[in-house]
Amino acid sequence: MKRIVICGYMGVGKTTIGKLVSEKIKIPFFDLDQLITIHESSSVKQIFEAKGEIYFRKLEHEVLSNFLKSNKEFVLSLGGGTPLYYNNSSICFEPNEILSVYLEATLGLLVDRLIVESADRPIISHLATKNDLEDFIRKHLFERHHIYAKAKHKVKVDAKTPNDISNEIINLMS
Repeated sequence: MKRIVICGYMGVGKTTIGKLVSEKIKIPFFDLDQLITIHESSSVKQIFEAKGEIYFRKLEHEVLSNFLKSNKEFVLSLGGGTPLYYNNSSICFEPNEILSVYLEATLGLLVDRLIVESADRPIISHLATKNDLEDFIRKHLFERHHIYAKAKHKVKVDAKTPNDISNEIINLMS
């Protein structure tokens, strides 16, 4: 049974890497944000705007819990904030049958990636400058790193291709 959970800060490449791992080992890929979008028939951005972050985090926990109970084999990419709320880090990182992987990127790489996508991400869409974004990411990385680090494995992504990163994760399975 192959159960892989990928976590990390937004913009690190969780979905891209998860899809590649899934294709290579031939098990289904799921993105938690997409599962939530399907469940609510609304985008994450629309959920945040209409119902707020507290509602979203509760819904995220429910969708995640139900997913883990009902799926035997998968590659699942979590949202950047998912491990921080409720007992999400415990249900994803502690079970022996789940291979949990923290994709770690430097501040510079995250800023470069997220500056381009900030309008599509509700948590950072309000930031006006690159310096504001950098300060925001730095603060969140500081607050979140100890939780992400609870994953069984850490894979650094800087200066690696998606193919290299996915192969590194697959090698962790043996």
